[in-house]
Amino acid sequence: MSELKGVVTFRGKPLTLVGEQVKEGDSAPDFTVFKGLNDAVRLSDAKGSVVVLSVAPSVDTKVCAIQLRTFNQKATELGPDVKVWYVTLDLPFALGRFSAAEGINNVTVLSDYKDREFGQKYGVYMKELGLLARSTFVVGRDGKVVYREIVPEMTHEPDYDAALSAVKSAL
Repeated sequence: MSELKGVVTFRGKPLTLVGEQVKEGDSAPDFTVFKGLNDAVRLSDAKGSVVVLSVAPSVDTKVCAIQLRTFNQKATELGPDVKVWYVTLDLPFALGRFSAAEGINNVTVLSDYKDREFGQKYGVYMKELGLLARSTFVVGRDGKVVYREIVPEMTHEPDYDAALSAVKSAL
C-alpha cells in the first residue's frame, strides 16, 4: 500500500495518506461501503448515474456537518441522474442519527467502517488519525473520475462550486 506524506494537514500538522491516489480521468475504483451494519452499497450499484463522493473525517465535527448539510441542500438542484454520497468512517448508527436529526434526505450517508476499502482505494485514509481525508470526487456516467479535490487542510470546507460545476459538465 502506498503512502503519500504532506498532501494534507490537520491544524497545520502534515499527515500521511494511505492508498492509491485516484486522479481525474482514471476509472473510478469500485468499492463497498455500508448504509447499515450489513447493508452494503457499491459504486457499481450507481452505474449510469453521475455520483458525487463527498468524503469527510467525521460527521460529529463542525466542518464535516457543514459539508453534509451543504451537499444535502445543493443536491436538490442536481436532478434524478445524480447521486450524492457522503462517505466517512463514522458508524452507520451515528450517520443515521445525524441524518434524522438534521433532515438529511438528498444525500446517502455511507460508512467505510468495516474494511476502509474506499479510503484505501481512493488514497484518502489518513494514517495518523485513522480517518478519511476531506475530499470530493465526481464520477461520470461512464465510470471515470471527472473531478477530484483533496482539501489540503482538514479544518477547511471543500470547493462546492467546483464540484457542482463538474457535475453539470458530466450531465
